[in-house]
Amino acid sequence: MSLRGPLFRLLRTQLSHTCQQSRAQSVAVLGAPFSRGQKRRGVEHGPKAIRDAGLMERLAGLDYTVHDFGDLNFHYPESDESYNNIQSPRTVGAANKKLSGAVSRAVGAGHTLVMLGGDHSLAIGSVGGHAQQCPDLCLIWVDAHPDVNTPMTSPSGNLHGQSVAFMLKELQDKIPDLPGFSWTKPFLSSRDLVYIGLRDVDPGEHHILKNLGIQYFTMRDVDRLGIQRVMEVTLDHLLSRKQRPIHLSFDIDAFDPSLAPATGTPVNGGLTYREGIYITEEIHNTGLLSVIDLVEVNPVLGASPEAVEATASLAVDVIASSLGQTREGAPSSIHVIPAVKEDTEQLRL
Repeated sequence: MSLRGPLFRLLRTQLSHTCQQSRAQSVAVLGAPFSRGQKRRGVEHGPKAIRDAGLMERLAGLDYTVHDFGDLNFHYPESDESYNNIQSPRTVGAANKKLSGAVSRAVGAGHTLVMLGGDHSLAIGSVGGHAQQCPDLCLIWVDAHPDVNTPMTSPSGNLHGQSVAFMLKELQDKIPDLPGFSWTKPFLSSRDLVYIGLRDVDPGEHHILKNLGIQYFTMRDVDRLGIQRVMEVTLDHLLSRKQRPIHLSFDIDAFDPSLAPATGTPVNGGLTYREGIYITEEIHNTGLLSVIDLVEVNPVLGASPEAVEATASLAVDVIASSLGQTREGAPSSIHVIPAVKEDTEQLRL
Protein backbone atom coordinates (compact mmCIF):
# COMPACT_ATOMS: atom_id res chain seq x y z
CA MET A 1 0.00 0.00 0.00
CA SER A 2 1.47 3.33 -1.04
CA LEU A 3 1.38 6.38 1.20
CA ARG A 4 1.48 8.70 -1.82
CA GLY A 5 -2.29 8.78 -2.26
CA PRO A 6 -5.35 9.89 -0.28
CA LEU A 7 -4.51 7.77 2.77
CA PHE A 8 -1.18 9.52 3.25
CA ARG A 9 -2.78 12.95 2.93
CA LEU A 10 -5.46 11.91 5.40
CA LEU A 11 -2.81 10.77 7.91
CA ARG A 12 -1.02 14.09 7.62
CA THR A 13 -4.20 16.02 8.40
CA GLN A 14 -5.24 13.88 11.36
CA LEU A 15 -2.33 14.37 13.76
CA SER A 16 -3.85 13.42 17.07
CA HIS A 17 -0.95 12.39 19.26
CA THR A 18 -0.36 14.90 22.02
CA CYS A 19 3.37 15.19 21.34
CA GLN A 20 2.62 16.29 17.77
CA GLN A 21 -0.14 18.80 18.37
CA SER A 22 2.05 21.87 18.85
CA ARG A 23 4.98 20.80 16.68
CA ALA A 24 6.33 22.24 13.41
CA GLN A 25 6.90 25.91 14.28
CA SER A 26 9.51 25.57 17.05
CA VAL A 27 12.90 23.89 16.78
CA ALA A 28 15.25 23.29 19.70
CA VAL A 29 18.95 22.49 19.25
CA LEU A 30 20.74 20.58 22.01
CA GLY A 31 24.42 19.60 21.96
CA ALA A 32 25.69 16.42 23.60
CA PRO A 33 29.50 16.60 23.49
CA PHE A 34 30.22 13.02 24.54
CA SER A 35 32.75 10.45 23.34
CA ARG A 36 32.94 7.57 25.82
CA GLY A 37 30.68 5.22 23.87
CA GLN A 38 33.75 4.42 21.75
CA LYS A 39 37.53 4.69 21.97
CA ARG A 40 38.35 7.53 19.56
CA ARG A 41 38.41 10.92 21.24
CA GLY A 42 37.41 14.03 19.35
CA VAL A 43 33.76 13.26 18.61
CA GLU A 44 32.87 15.32 21.69
CA HIS A 45 33.78 18.34 19.54
CA GLY A 46 31.12 17.43 16.98
CA PRO A 47 28.41 19.80 18.27
CA LYS A 48 30.73 22.80 18.09
CA ALA A 49 31.91 21.84 14.59
CA ILE A 50 28.32 21.60 13.35
CA ARG A 51 27.39 24.93 14.90
CA ASP A 52 30.55 26.52 13.47
CA ALA A 53 29.51 25.26 10.02
CA GLY A 54 26.49 27.57 10.18
CA LEU A 55 23.72 25.44 11.63
CA MET A 56 21.94 28.15 13.60
CA GLU A 57 22.10 30.64 10.74
CA ARG A 58 20.69 28.03 8.35
CA LEU A 59 17.83 27.14 10.67
CA ALA A 60 17.04 30.80 11.29
CA GLY A 61 16.36 31.09 7.55
CA LEU A 62 13.62 28.46 7.70
CA ASP A 63 10.06 28.88 8.88
CA TYR A 64 10.69 28.20 12.58
CA THR A 65 11.39 29.83 15.86
CA VAL A 66 14.80 28.40 16.79
CA HIS A 67 15.92 27.85 20.38
CA ASP A 68 19.54 26.97 21.10
CA PHE A 69 19.77 25.15 24.42
CA GLY A 70 23.54 24.96 24.23
CA ASP A 71 25.45 21.85 25.27
CA LEU A 72 24.86 19.47 28.14
CA ASN A 73 27.69 19.04 30.64
CA PHE A 74 28.66 15.43 31.31
CA HIS A 75 30.46 14.04 34.34
CA TYR A 76 33.42 11.73 33.71
CA PRO A 77 34.22 9.60 36.78
CA GLU A 78 37.87 8.98 37.48
CA SER A 79 37.32 5.23 37.57
CA ASP A 80 34.90 3.34 35.34
CA GLU A 81 36.26 -0.15 34.82
CA SER A 82 34.85 -2.35 32.09
CA TYR A 83 32.04 -4.76 32.86
CA ASN A 84 32.21 -8.07 31.00
CA ASN A 85 34.16 -6.35 28.19
CA ILE A 86 31.71 -3.41 28.05
CA GLN A 87 33.67 -0.17 28.07
CA SER A 88 32.79 2.79 30.35
CA PRO A 89 29.29 1.58 31.27
CA ARG A 90 28.78 3.96 34.21
CA THR A 91 29.89 7.00 32.22
CA VAL A 92 27.78 6.12 29.18
CA GLY A 93 24.79 5.23 31.33
CA ALA A 94 24.90 8.48 33.30
CA ALA A 95 25.32 10.59 30.16
CA ASN A 96 22.34 8.95 28.51
CA LYS A 97 20.21 9.35 31.61
CA LYS A 98 20.93 13.07 31.59
CA LEU A 99 20.28 13.34 27.85
CA SER A 100 17.06 11.36 28.17
CA GLY A 101 15.64 13.85 30.64
CA ALA A 102 16.65 16.82 28.50
CA VAL A 103 15.13 15.34 25.35
CA SER A 104 11.92 14.44 27.17
CA ARG A 105 11.53 17.99 28.46
CA ALA A 106 12.24 19.57 25.07
CA VAL A 107 9.75 17.33 23.27
CA GLY A 108 7.21 17.81 26.04
CA ALA A 109 7.55 21.57 25.59
CA GLY A 110 6.43 21.20 21.97
CA HIS A 111 9.75 21.55 20.16
CA THR A 112 11.04 19.56 17.24
CA LEU A 113 14.43 18.63 18.66
CA VAL A 114 17.82 18.50 16.95
CA MET A 115 20.33 16.55 19.06
CA LEU A 116 23.96 17.09 18.08
CA GLY A 117 26.40 14.34 19.07
CA GLY A 118 28.74 13.04 20.21
CA ASP A 119 28.93 9.34 19.50
CA HIS A 120 25.97 7.12 18.66
CA SER A 121 25.67 5.62 22.14
CA LEU A 122 23.76 8.84 22.86
CA ALA A 123 20.78 7.47 20.93
CA ILE A 124 19.92 5.36 23.98
CA GLY A 125 19.08 8.54 25.86
CA SER A 126 17.80 10.53 22.91
CA VAL A 127 15.32 7.96 21.62
CA GLY A 128 14.50 6.90 25.19
CA GLY A 129 13.69 10.45 26.25
CA HIS A 130 11.58 10.93 23.13
CA ALA A 131 9.68 7.72 23.91
CA GLN A 132 8.79 9.03 27.37
CA GLN A 133 6.69 11.68 25.66
CA CYS A 134 5.76 9.74 22.51
CA PRO A 135 5.56 6.03 23.35
CA ASP A 136 4.24 5.16 19.89
CA LEU A 137 7.20 6.67 18.01
CA CYS A 138 8.97 4.92 15.16
CA LEU A 139 12.72 4.99 14.48
CA ILE A 140 14.59 5.46 11.20
CA TRP A 141 18.28 4.64 11.70
CA VAL A 142 20.55 5.89 8.89
CA ASP A 143 24.01 4.44 9.40
CA ALA A 144 26.72 2.25 7.95
CA HIS A 145 26.28 0.07 11.05
CA PRO A 146 23.15 -1.34 12.72
CA ASP A 147 24.51 -0.75 16.26
CA VAL A 148 22.43 -3.67 17.51
CA ASN A 149 25.13 -5.79 19.09
CA THR A 150 24.31 -6.94 22.60
CA PRO A 151 26.96 -6.93 25.35
CA MET A 152 27.37 -10.63 24.61
CA THR A 153 27.86 -10.30 20.84
CA SER A 154 29.87 -7.07 20.66
CA PRO A 155 33.41 -7.67 19.33
CA SER A 156 34.70 -4.35 20.72
CA GLY A 157 32.67 -3.71 23.87
CA ASN A 158 31.99 -0.18 22.63
CA LEU A 159 28.49 0.94 23.57
CA HIS A 160 28.04 3.09 20.46
CA GLY A 161 27.69 -0.20 18.60
CA GLN A 162 24.98 -1.48 20.96
CA SER A 163 22.55 1.43 21.20
CA VAL A 164 19.59 -0.18 19.47
CA ALA A 165 19.88 -3.39 21.50
CA PHE A 166 19.11 -1.41 24.65
CA MET A 167 15.90 -0.11 23.04
CA LEU A 168 14.38 -3.33 21.70
CA LYS A 169 11.86 -5.20 23.81
CA GLU A 170 12.69 -8.43 21.98
CA LEU A 171 16.30 -8.26 23.24
CA GLN A 172 15.43 -7.53 26.88
CA ASP A 173 16.71 -10.91 28.07
CA LYS A 174 19.99 -10.38 26.18
CA ILE A 175 20.96 -7.23 28.09
CA PRO A 176 22.62 -7.84 31.47
CA ASP A 177 22.23 -5.49 34.41
CA LEU A 178 24.98 -3.04 33.51
CA PRO A 179 26.17 -0.50 36.09
CA GLY A 180 24.83 2.90 35.05
CA PHE A 181 21.79 1.58 33.17
CA SER A 182 19.29 0.74 35.91
CA TRP A 183 17.23 3.80 34.87
CA THR A 184 16.34 2.52 31.40
CA LYS A 185 14.07 -0.22 30.09
CA PRO A 186 13.47 -1.29 26.46
CA PHE A 187 10.64 0.61 24.82
CA LEU A 188 10.74 -0.17 21.08
CA SER A 189 9.39 -3.12 19.08
CA SER A 190 11.44 -4.44 16.18
CA ARG A 191 8.59 -3.69 13.76
CA ASP A 192 8.89 0.02 14.64
CA LEU A 193 12.46 0.30 13.32
CA VAL A 194 13.94 0.64 9.82
CA TYR A 195 17.63 0.80 8.90
CA ILE A 196 18.96 2.55 5.80
CA GLY A 197 22.53 2.48 4.47
CA LEU A 198 23.95 -0.61 6.18
CA ARG A 199 27.22 -2.02 4.85
CA ASP A 200 29.24 -3.12 7.91
CA VAL A 201 27.25 -5.66 9.92
CA ASP A 202 28.78 -7.94 12.56
CA PRO A 203 27.77 -11.63 12.57
CA GLY A 204 25.81 -11.28 15.82
CA GLU A 205 23.99 -8.26 14.42
CA HIS A 206 23.12 -10.11 11.22
CA HIS A 207 21.56 -12.89 13.27
CA ILE A 208 19.52 -10.38 15.28
CA LEU A 209 18.30 -8.55 12.17
CA LYS A 210 17.15 -11.79 10.56
CA ASN A 211 15.81 -13.43 13.71
CA LEU A 212 13.69 -10.41 14.67
CA GLY A 213 12.56 -9.70 11.12
CA ILE A 214 13.76 -6.10 11.27
CA GLN A 215 13.23 -4.10 8.08
CA TYR A 216 16.60 -2.93 6.77
CA PHE A 217 18.17 -1.67 3.58
CA THR A 218 21.83 -2.26 2.86
CA MET A 219 23.70 -0.18 0.33
CA ARG A 220 23.22 -3.08 -2.10
CA ASP A 221 19.46 -2.66 -1.57
CA VAL A 222 19.80 1.07 -2.24
CA ASP A 223 21.68 0.28 -5.45
CA ARG A 224 19.14 -2.34 -6.49
CA LEU A 225 15.90 -0.57 -5.59
CA GLY A 226 16.85 3.10 -5.77
CA ILE A 227 16.45 5.51 -2.89
CA GLN A 228 12.90 6.52 -3.89
CA ARG A 229 11.63 2.94 -3.51
CA VAL A 230 13.60 2.49 -0.28
CA MET A 231 11.82 5.47 1.24
CA GLU A 232 8.40 4.37 -0.02
CA VAL A 233 8.82 0.97 1.63
CA THR A 234 10.26 2.55 4.78
CA LEU A 235 7.35 4.92 5.27
CA ASP A 236 4.75 2.31 4.34
CA HIS A 237 6.27 -0.09 6.86
CA LEU A 238 6.29 2.45 9.69
CA LEU A 239 3.18 4.52 8.98
CA SER A 240 0.63 2.34 7.18
CA ARG A 241 -0.79 0.97 10.46
CA LYS A 242 -1.02 4.38 12.10
CA GLN A 243 0.53 7.81 11.92
CA ARG A 244 3.02 8.48 14.71
CA PRO A 245 6.09 10.59 15.48
CA ILE A 246 9.32 9.82 13.65
CA HIS A 247 12.71 9.77 15.36
CA LEU A 248 15.52 10.04 12.81
CA SER A 249 18.90 8.92 14.10
CA PHE A 250 21.48 9.87 11.47
CA ASP A 251 25.11 8.79 11.74
CA ILE A 252 27.28 10.89 9.43
CA ASP A 253 29.19 7.72 8.45
CA ALA A 254 26.10 6.65 6.49
CA PHE A 255 27.58 8.82 3.75
CA ASP A 256 30.50 7.68 1.68
CA PRO A 257 33.82 8.69 3.32
CA SER A 258 34.61 10.84 0.27
CA LEU A 259 31.81 13.13 1.47
CA ALA A 260 32.16 12.72 5.26
CA PRO A 261 35.79 11.88 6.03
CA ALA A 262 35.91 13.29 9.58
CA THR A 263 34.26 10.40 11.40
CA GLY A 264 35.40 7.51 13.53
CA THR A 265 34.31 4.40 11.62
CA PRO A 266 34.12 5.25 7.90
CA VAL A 267 33.09 2.49 5.48
CA ASN A 268 33.50 2.77 1.72
CA GLY A 269 30.50 2.60 -0.57
CA GLY A 270 28.11 4.82 1.40
CA LEU A 271 25.24 7.09 0.51
CA THR A 272 25.73 9.79 -2.09
CA TYR A 273 24.83 13.35 -1.23
CA ARG A 274 21.64 13.09 -3.28
CA GLU A 275 20.57 9.85 -1.61
CA GLY A 276 21.14 11.18 1.90
CA ILE A 277 19.27 14.40 1.27
CA TYR A 278 16.41 12.55 -0.44
CA ILE A 279 15.96 10.49 2.76
CA THR A 280 15.58 13.60 4.88
CA GLU A 281 13.35 15.34 2.34
CA GLU A 282 10.93 12.42 2.34
CA ILE A 283 10.89 12.26 6.13
CA HIS A 284 10.16 15.98 6.29
CA ASN A 285 7.33 15.56 3.78
CA THR A 286 5.49 13.21 6.15
CA GLY A 287 5.01 16.09 8.60
CA LEU A 288 5.83 13.64 11.40
CA LEU A 289 9.49 14.29 12.23
CA SER A 290 9.78 14.89 15.97
CA VAL A 291 13.48 14.38 16.84
CA ILE A 292 16.65 14.10 14.77
CA ASP A 293 20.02 12.93 16.07
CA LEU A 294 23.09 13.92 14.05
CA VAL A 295 26.07 12.04 15.44
CA GLU A 296 29.68 10.91 14.93
CA VAL A 297 31.17 14.06 13.39
CA ASN A 298 34.75 13.92 14.69
CA PRO A 299 36.83 17.02 13.84
CA VAL A 300 40.01 15.48 15.28
CA LEU A 301 39.96 12.73 12.65
CA GLY A 302 39.76 15.05 9.66
CA ALA A 303 42.95 14.91 7.61
CA SER A 304 42.69 18.64 6.91
CA PRO A 305 40.55 21.64 7.86
CA GLU A 306 38.77 21.18 4.54
CA ALA A 307 37.83 17.60 5.46
CA VAL A 308 36.40 18.74 8.79
CA GLU A 309 34.49 21.58 7.14
CA ALA A 310 33.06 19.27 4.48
CA THR A 311 31.84 16.78 7.10
CA ALA A 312 30.31 19.41 9.38
CA SER A 313 28.71 21.25 6.45
CA LEU A 314 27.17 17.99 5.29
CA ALA A 315 25.71 17.54 8.77
CA VAL A 316 24.14 21.00 8.51
CA ASP A 317 22.66 20.10 5.12
CA VAL A 318 21.12 16.91 6.55
CA ILE A 319 19.53 18.76 9.47
CA ALA A 320 18.26 21.65 7.35
CA SER A 321 16.80 19.28 4.77
CA SER A 322 15.01 17.26 7.44
CA LEU A 323 13.41 20.51 8.60
CA GLY A 324 12.23 21.61 5.19
CA GLN A 325 15.03 23.23 3.24
CA THR A 326 14.44 22.29 -0.38
CA ARG A 327 16.71 21.87 -3.36
CA GLU A 328 14.27 23.86 -5.50
CA GLY A 329 15.11 26.99 -3.54
CA ALA A 330 13.82 28.76 -0.47
CA PRO A 331 10.72 27.44 1.34
CA SER A 332 7.47 29.06 0.23
CA SER A 333 6.67 30.93 3.45
CA ILE A 334 9.79 32.25 5.11
CA HIS A 335 10.09 34.64 7.97
CA VAL A 336 13.58 34.91 9.37
CA ILE A 337 13.56 34.70 13.16
CA PRO A 338 16.85 35.07 15.02
CA ALA A 339 17.88 32.05 17.05
CA VAL A 340 16.97 32.42 20.69
CA LYS A 341 19.70 31.52 23.15
CA GLU A 342 18.05 29.59 25.97
CA ASP A 343 19.19 28.92 29.50
CA THR A 344 20.43 25.34 29.28
CA GLU A 345 19.79 24.77 32.97
CA GLN A 346 16.13 24.09 32.24
CA LEU A 347 17.20 21.04 30.23
CA ARG A 348 19.92 19.90 32.59
CA LEU A 349 17.70 19.29 35.58
